[in-house]
Amino acid sequence: MSNGPAIQKETTTDARAAFRYPAFLKFQAARFFIVVATEMQAVAVGWQVYEITKRPLDLGLVGLAQFLPGIVLFLVSGHVADRFNRRNLLILCDVGFATCFALLLAITLRGFVSIAAVFAVLVLLGIVRSFNGPVSRAMLPHLVPPEHFAGSVAWASSIFQAATILGPILGGLIYAFARGPVAVYVCAVLAAGAAIFLTLQLPAQEKERARPAANLSTVFEGFRYIWREKLILGAISLDLFAVLLGGAVALLPVYAREILNAGPWALGILRSAPGLGAGIMAIAIAHRPLKNRAGATMLWCVAGFGLCTVIFGVSRSFAISLAALFLVGATDMVSVIVRATLIQVKTPDEMRGRVNAVDMIFIGASNELGQFESGITAQWFGAVPAVILGGIGAIAVTGLWAWMFPQLRRVKELTMEKE
Repeated sequence: MSNGPAIQKETTTDARAAFRYPAFLKFQAARFFIVVATEMQAVAVGWQVYEITKRPLDLGLVGLAQFLPGIVLFLVSGHVADRFNRRNLLILCDVGFATCFALLLAITLRGFVSIAAVFAVLVLLGIVRSFNGPVSRAMLPHLVPPEHFAGSVAWASSIFQAATILGPILGGLIYAFARGPVAVYVCAVLAAGAAIFLTLQLPAQEKERARPAANLSTVFEGFRYIWREKLILGAISLDLFAVLLGGAVALLPVYAREILNAGPWALGILRSAPGLGAGIMAIAIAHRPLKNRAGATMLWCVAGFGLCTVIFGVSRSFAISLAALFLVGATDMVSVIVRATLIQVKTPDEMRGRVNAVDMIFIGASNELGQFESGITAQWFGAVPAVILGGIGAIAVTGLWAWMFPQLRRVKELTMEKE
């Protein structure tokens, strides 16, 4: 189907308009396969590492190994995303993911698993992710017309969350039935191969855009832009500190194995619960966009994220833990959609790669560095106190940010002007 004139006349009330564009469909399908693959790999690596070392700190180091490359490369990756063909860069990233999964498979097949070798591959995976994030996010505004962009963000988030639901479940079940991670890594390689095929189907030519000069000043421009735009700074820093403190995902292997007395199948289900909640929330927002008090709604939901994290921390029931994680994902998704939309609608196209690179560092800090923080606090105080204190911290941060960034409270409707 071609993107004909009739499509351009679709109204913004058409909630599913984004799916009428073939490039959007192929892009999201490729992204789905990559996320499924990385989530499967994450379950396998987490269980494999903890089974070998029995140390919560090592689960934190899994996150740190993937985060550190982004800290070093985020300025370069954003500049690359703005300077070079984004479709070709995505293909390279997909090949990089497939290579990392193949290396984890090779290490496991040796019989004796070297933890150092696993961490080395995770560092390489972090390098690939540091480029993939800014490139893929900078591409999204070009796949649908401006009047359908806000809806496309919600649908993209829904597809992402569907992958985060399916990936851990598949990873946990395959690990359990195959009695090891080998089959998980094989499936991850195959999924990455599907993503490569789909990305190759995207249009090779891009719309003309201003290319930044190759100098230090333009590399840092994304950071300077975010610092000037206090609304964007407040949105992404709120996510950084709330998830940094309130993230409980890193400790799920401890909860599944020692607190809930279950196996890798339970780890996969627990890990998928936030994705299920987030996916349902994203679909709801796609059909009923946040048209009034979007900023205040985001702040209340981030506080709810912290509260649900506390509930998960104190729970000893698998059902209650699952429900709490479901609500953690649902409340967090509101913040994700508001932040992602604000960044795209407030940023010129020629700077989206650099601005998204900075945002990806904030996301990486909240997720992977948050895993490291959770691992350390769990090593010091125990897994349960670490999760409870983190949830309380997320609630406190929300109140502080509502006071420091009044612009967030005043955001009402999320709209994008035509370029």
